[in-house]
This record gives sequence, structure tokens and C-alpha cells, in this order.
Amino acid sequence: MTTPTSQAPPAPGALAVRAVRGATQVARDDPALIEQATGELLGEILRRNGLSEADLISIVFTATHDLCSAFPAAAARKLGLTDVPLLCTSEIAVPGSLQRVIRILAHVHSTRPRDAVRHVYLGAAAALRPDLNAPPPRTDSPLPQGA
Repeated sequence: MTTPTSQAPPAPGALAVRAVRGATQVARDDPALIEQATGELLGEILRRNGLSEADLISIVFTATHDLCSAFPAAAARKLGLTDVPLLCTSEIAVPGSLQRVIRILAHVHSTRPRDAVRHVYLGAAAALRPDLNAPPPRTDSPLPQGA
């Protein structure tokens, strides 16, 4: 087995491919609610990361098994994302998991370093990843990195 080699990070201001996560929950399985929630989540992901439609490479949407009346990707198409590859799939049905959730994994071109990407978890879905949805940690810690 070979040891992976690390690559130097891109120069500051250089474009890199980044992945942005997000999730939201809808009140019920209703096409209008799925469309509205998908649009809100996509808009927040773009806004919080300073992105435009031109920065999007592709988006993978997942929906919990109880959301089957509409495709989140169809909602994105209605918003004008007609030349961005989009894919919908089902989230695995883990017992006790949050229901009626739409998740997004967007691949984007960005000048931000990976640790500056802002993941977006709206409403009750914020409980899924409080570590990613929290404000960035303070950098003026007196502790050395890795302590």
C-alpha cells in the first residue's frame, strides 16, 4: 500500500474545487414545499459562500424516503440552473433519523480555502451537523495548533 502524498494548497485567490454541504427540513411531502425549501437552501449556500451560478460544477440532492412527490433537482431547474449537472437520490432510511429532509452536496469553483467554506443547515436540519453550522472557531487561541 502506498502512502498518499499531500499537495500544496492552491495559492491565495486561486480557484479550487470545493464541496459545500447543506440540509433543510420540510413540514410535509408537498411539491410546493420541496420547491420552496430547495430554493431557499440553494440561495443560502450561494450567498454565504459568495458564489454565483457560474461557480457551480454539479449538485447532488438527497431526500429522505418520506419525500417522494417532487425532485429537488426539478426545483433547481425552475430556478434557472439549466446547464448545471444535477442528480437526485434517496437518503438511507436509518431508524430514528430526522424525517422530511433535503440534503445538498454542491461542487463549486471557489477561491476560499476548504476551512472557509460555509455549510448551511436550515431550521430543524441544523441539528444534523451543529459542528458544520456553527460559527468558525476563533483563531486567536493561545493554544498551539493541534493541542
